[in-house]
Parts: sequence; structure tokens; C-alpha cells
Amino acid sequence: MKKFFNYINSEVLVKAANLNMANISIKIIAGILISKFIAVYIGPQGMALLGNLRNFLRALQSLSISGLYNGVVKFVSQVKDDSVELSKTLSTVFYLGFFSSMLLAFLCYYNAELINDIIFTENYNYVYIIETLAIVLPFYALNMFTFSIMNGFSKHKYLLLINILGQIMGLLVTLLLIHQENINGALLAMVITPALNLSITLVGIAFRRNLMASVKITKISLSVLNKLSPYMIMALVGAIALPIVTIIIRNYLIEEIGLKSAGYWTAMTRISDYYLMFFNSMMALYILPRFSEINSRLEFRKEVFSFYKTMMPAFLVLVLIIYFSRSLLINILFTEDFRPVEDLFGYQILGDIARVLSMVIAYQFLAKKMFTHFLILEVFLFVIMYFSSIYLIDEFGLKGAVMGHCLSYFMYFGIIVLLFSSSLFGVIPEEEIDGY
Repeated sequence: MKKFFNYINSEVLVKAANLNMANISIKIIAGILISKFIAVYIGPQGMALLGNLRNFLRALQSLSISGLYNGVVKFVSQVKDDSVELSKTLSTVFYLGFFSSMLLAFLCYYNAELINDIIFTENYNYVYIIETLAIVLPFYALNMFTFSIMNGFSKHKYLLLINILGQIMGLLVTLLLIHQENINGALLAMVITPALNLSITLVGIAFRRNLMASVKITKISLSVLNKLSPYMIMALVGAIALPIVTIIIRNYLIEEIGLKSAGYWTAMTRISDYYLMFFNSMMALYILPRFSEINSRLEFRKEVFSFYKTMMPAFLVLVLIIYFSRSLLINILFTEDFRPVEDLFGYQILGDIARVLSMVIAYQFLAKKMFTHFLILEVFLFVIMYFSSIYLIDEFGLKGAVMGHCLSYFMYFGIIVLLFSSSLFGVIPEEEIDGY
């Protein structure tokens, strides 16, 4: 327990205060303002359409950088003083990202009508939005590539400044387009704002111009690709599967209940994203690096329960405040037209509690590279989420969507606890010092 607090005080809160907290705060504020504008100018129907585009965009962006972001940050930080290995890493990542983003851009552009029918259904024609997305996608990939390099070199002050400027610029562009063009402006803003942060690329090149000379096609290394591949697979599974399942469930809501109801569910998930954002970043800052260092079941048990004892009470207090002030939150974030969202808070919050409890233990999959376990459980989660949501929507209507979310994560948490039951609750010999 003491070790946890010492680490939090000396490392996590310092990093969070200097980088994550400022960035996350601006993201939340920007998200609240954008949600309000969407509610006022577009309404629940537009919220549903934007939700599908948002999920598709997340999956496509992850594919465009091949799920490499976290792997690049880690490996650049490890080899930054070795010019040969650094050149291999940068060259491999750059060209892999370049070819994958260009391929995806071509596929999206020339299949824009098909993608439009999947995302927006045949009732809406936003083909030009998909074509615009295809054009700007390589710029997004290049920005993220440069961003990951700067992160690997610990350029946290520059990253913070760029993030803040990017968030403010994206917010202003989004609000302006929504105000002028309503749903068309909101859709356009969603696809162009991630690529508008060209300052990330420009600043990155300005401060690391010498690195560009290290990027050569002849330096592409299969060994580097082999080291990065586990991070790619694990990142891509979660980044792609969840948005796709969410799109399928939302489309089912649209077909069975109506576009407006799908908008209510989307509004609920947006609120969930806001309050989960901080805790997700804290876990990524502390849990993942800490679990990477752990080599015994006893240490693992201590860290898991320390996090539960210290962070979960704060999270529970937060979600209780949110639940009891849900009527006020709807007034602040949306409009009176979104009042049905108030009935969705209970199951969504219960599911999010199970989600956070699960994530603390599930980080062990990433830390110890337990790829098979991770992939099987992730696929299980998304399959259960799909079937339970569809069944419960048929039985209970709109509320069935959040009930499916709740049921899925409680089942996911139960299976994770069973997998790690010996480490969490079993008898551990005093002499055990090896990993499990």
C-alpha cells in the first residue's frame, strides 16, 4: 500500500499533472461543449449517426497506424541512444504505417458508397464524408507516427502544448461547422479535426530533423516488426472489434426501435467515456509499467488489491454522484429532448464498474504478453456483448442495450477472476519468487 502511494505521489501524479491531466481536462471540456452543440443543433437522430461515424473512425485510425503507437513509444525510448537500432525501428514503423494508411485510404475512397450504407444505412447519403476521410487519413497516420517518436524521446512539454493547441483548434472548428452546417458540419468536423493537427508533424520534424535522415526503406527490419507484432495484434483487436460491435448494435437499435432511441444510447456512451477517461489514463500510467516489473504472484496480488482499495472507492463515489445528479447532467450536456437517457444510467454505470475492475487485472495480459489469453477473452467479450445486447433489446427495448453492456462486463470480470484465482486468492508458498 505504501509503495503504491509513494509511486503515485512521485511518478503518476506528476506525469498526470504535467501531461495527462491537462490534456484529459481539455478533452472532457471540449466533449461537453460539442455534445451540447450536437444536442441543440442536431438532436438525438444526429447523435446516432455521429456515433456510428465516430466508431468507424476509431477503428480506421487504429488500422492506419497498424496499432503501433504504444509499441513505437516503448521501443523508441529503449533504442534512442543506439543510432543503428533507432534507424531500423523508425524506418520499419514509418513505411509500415505509410503503406497501411495509403492502402486503407484507397479502399475507403473507392468503396465510399458501400461504407456509407454500412455506417449510415441506405437512408442517408454521406459518401463525400467517407471520401474526405480517405483523403485525410494518411495525414492522421503521419501525425501519430511523429507523436509517438516525440513521446518515446520524452518530449512531454512539447506534446502537452501540441495537445492543448490541437484540442482547442479542433473544438473551434467543430463548433463552427456544427453551427453553420448542422449534421453535415458535425460529420465533416469529425473526420478532418484529427488530421488538422499538422503542428504535431511540423513541430516533431523541427525538433528532430536529424531523425528524418534515419528513415530509409533499406533499413526496414523484420526483427523489429516481429518485436512489434504482439503490440500490433493486441492493440488492433480491441481498437477494431469494440467499435464494430457498437456499430452493429446501434444499427439494430435504429432498425428495431428508431434513430432517436439510438441517439439516446449514444449520448449515454459519451457520458460514460468522459468519466472513464481519467481512470483509464491512471491505469495506463501505473498498472501497466508496474505489472511489467512484477515477477511473483504475491506482488501481483498486492498491487491489484492496493489499486482496488485506493482508487475504486474514489471511482464509486464519482459514479454515485453522477447517478444521483443525472437529471442535472442531461440539462447541462444535452437538451430536454434527451430526457429518456436518464433511465439508462443505472445499468451503464454498473457495467462500467465491472469494466474498471476487469481492466486492473486484464492489464496483466499486456504486461506479461499473454497474447492467447488476451485474444480469446476479448473475442469472448465482444461476442457476448453482441448477442446479449440484441436479445435484451428485443426483450426490454432501448434499456436492453445498456443491460447487455452490464451483463457482458460482469461475465468478463468473472472469467478474469477465475483465470487469476490462484494468484489472487490461492495459497502462495513463502519461498516462491518466480513468475507464474
